[in-house]
Amino acid sequence: MAYKAKIRVTLRPSILDVQGKAVEHALDNLGYSTVESARIGKYIEVIIDEESVADAERVALEICQKLLANPVMEDYSIELEST
Repeated sequence: MAYKAKIRVTLRPSILDVQGKAVEHALDNLGYSTVESARIGKYIEVIIDEESVADAERVALEICQKLLANPVMEDYSIELEST
């Protein structure tokens, strides 16, 4: 069975987000003064063909830890759904 892993990778709160700050300033310049903050992240969708949701979750965790996220600077979350 195939599962879609929706993975969100974001900088940890303690890490300065230079891109997010640039977006904040640009939005303020465009007149969106009510926007208080912006953080930039990554969104990745991966189709995983495994027998069980537990196996698909294991694979998703491994690829986040080994490739998609830098554990020193980034956090990640995974949402799985059947395809």
